[in-house]
Amino acid sequence: MVVGVLALQGSFNEHIAVLRRLGVKGVEIKKPEQLDNVSSLIIPGGESTTMAKLAEFHKLFPALREFVKMGKPVWGTCAGLIFLADKAVGQKQGGQELVGGLDCTVHRNFFGSQIQSFEADVSVPELASKEGGPETFRGVFIRAPAILEVGPEVEVLADYPVPSNKVLYSSSTVEIQEVCIFSLIIMVNLLAII
Repeated sequence: MVVGVLALQGSFNEHIAVLRRLGVKGVEIKKPEQLDNVSSLIIPGGESTTMAKLAEFHKLFPALREFVKMGKPVWGTCAGLIFLADKAVGQKQGGQELVGGLDCTVHRNFFGSQIQSFEADVSVPELASKEGGPETFRGVFIRAPAILEVGPEVEVLADYPVPSNKVLYSSSTVEIQEVCIFSLIIMVNLLAII
């Protein structure tokens, strides 16, 4: 098995190092044709707007969308989650291009600036019962996106509650005042972890 790691910006080196420690071959993906040689893909954390601009420059979006449509496993962490979402809110003026394929709505930098980052224990009893391991893990929310909504085919494995007095976002059509942040979700072969 060869796992591709989108290597435009962000924590791609760290992902490749972990794959190596696990005995899995990880390769950097910087060009569309490199996706032909991998069985799955990791889209790492980083700055999603910068990653989107670089993906556009390297003409990667059509190949990334096709990879997702083929049903190959894709894992997005932080900025990777934003890339994989079908819809994003809280974006900069003009937004950014998304790969899509994950039936959810995300909010970029939901938890605020870098200094508002935090860690919290996240309960994952269903995941622990299916896969083994502890019933909690330490979630790290560094300028983290939030998953505001998921589609009917998305299985929620864990969530992190947000106080109901916090207004998440407003638009001309929607105002949400209470939500759970889904820290782990899975949809068929598409996996996204915040």
